[in-house]
Amino acid sequence: MIEIKDLHKSFGKLTVLDGLDLSIKKGGIFAVLGPNGSGKTTLIKTLLGMVIPNSGSIALHGQDILGKHQYRNHLNYLPQIANFPPNLTVSELIKMVKNLRPKAANEKGLISLFGLEDFLSKKLGNLSGGTKQKVNIVLTFMFDSELIILDEPTTGLDPISLIHLKQLIQQEKAQGKTILITTHIMSFVDEIADEIVFLLDGKIYFKGSIEVLKKETGHKDLEAAIAQLISKQYA
Repeated sequence: MIEIKDLHKSFGKLTVLDGLDLSIKKGGIFAVLGPNGSGKTTLIKTLLGMVIPNSGSIALHGQDILGKHQYRNHLNYLPQIANFPPNLTVSELIKMVKNLRPKAANEKGLISLFGLEDFLSKKLGNLSGGTKQKVNIVLTFMFDSELIILDEPTTGLDPISLIHLKQLIQQEKAQGKTILITTHIMSFVDEIADEIVFLLDGKIYFKGSIEVLKKETGHKDLEAAIAQLISKQYA
């Protein structure tokens, strides 16, 4: 589904993506992991068209997407920090986003799932961080798209909302969707991801299942396996 070849991106003298190659098949949950500065955010923003690489190619279903924008109608994105207009109400924001996207939306079930009925008339500037994240999730999942990119989706969620989020992600996977997730919560990755894409210094050092990673490192704990992967590369 996604094919990235020899991707390079530098900001001044700082090389962030260093000849990155990555192939993501259609359908499944892929966790994009790596320490701060590894290139995760730049990779995601490049996929979204928010960052233009110095060189390399990105193809979606065999079609080059660099410098184009139509493909964005076929993906959903949940940002790590949602900077909502504080003077808008929740319902006004949902209506605005629906008007911006040329596809049908199904927000009612999501609003009920996350218990947001009583917050629809409240201004976004008065909401807690956890409630804003629930709104963020509704805005992301209310459109039917084949590619879903989630940047730290668990931030601020209470345990029940986290369970609902996991269910949503699994439902999307069951429909053949491709989900990319960036997170620092390894227990979440261990529970939900089909494959790990591990970045370090702008390159991919591991791509495969959690089971394979644990076997290769000799650790049953994912955090310990990731830690060994990092220490091994810097040894």
